[in-house]
Amino acid sequence: MLSSGFEEGPSMHPAAKLQFARIADEFARWRAIAEPERPPAPAWWWGPAFEMRDTAEPLPSNWCRRFRLADGASFAEASAALRQTLAGQAIPSWPYDFSRLIASTDSDVRDLPVQPSDDSAFPP
Repeated sequence: MLSSGFEEGPSMHPAAKLQFARIADEFARWRAIAEPERPPAPAWWWGPAFEMRDTAEPLPSNWCRRFRLADGASFAEASAALRQTLAGQAIPSWPYDFSRLIASTDSDVRDLPVQPSDDSAFPP
């Protein structure tokens, strides 16, 4: 379960904050993996990192700790931390390279068998 830790405000879209909440949680779990076993940072972080690169709004303090930033750091500073982490990767990571090493609801969904389509609810 994500701990959002943010107040809704007019300056940022709530979906962008929710996405960054997920990244903050993943980043903390990713950094907790010993470096020799740590997979490449998830490539999906790139988009949100670039979207927030100019956002001066301060991060919630619990997110600052997850990104290893000082209290009062901005979304732009967290974006810079993410981009620095991703910059050294020569090859983008495969989806779920990261989540397969930790308990993740994403990996639970990934492992579900494909279900046949049931179009009977939609008459022709």
